[in-house]
Amino acid sequence: MGNITFTMIKPEAVAAGKSGAILKRIEEGGFRIVAMKKILLSEEKAGKFYEVHKERPFYNELVEYMSGGPIIAAILEKENAVTDFRTLIGSTNPKEAEKGTIRKEFATSLAMNAIHGSDSDENAQIEADFHFSNQERF
Repeated sequence: MGNITFTMIKPEAVAAGKSGAILKRIEEGGFRIVAMKKILLSEEKAGKFYEVHKERPFYNELVEYMSGGPIIAAILEKENAVTDFRTLIGSTNPKEAEKGTIRKEFATSLAMNAIHGSDSDENAQIEADFHFSNQERF
């Protein structure tokens, strides 16, 4: 199991002023923030990040949504990081998310589910490298 994962607090959660509360929950969950920045993804960068979904019907809407406002991107560290973080954030669909998870508390819909979390150790590394150089990690 890996010891890092990647996350993004999504535009609607940032716009709603929920970033601090979400980051507090992440730290209370035992994660150490290795790198973090607030950025506005261009449509090109959002498209490249979500390129794996390019053939899916929701791709254009996803790119537009993720480039529609600032996000908070972060690399998190903890033993068994990917699995533990996915437990902390809960189901992609907030209606199905367990009580006490970030998505249950902060998501507004399936499409606007407040936070992204890597789904594998391999993708955590790819996503972290996409957003952060080695000089930005502490």
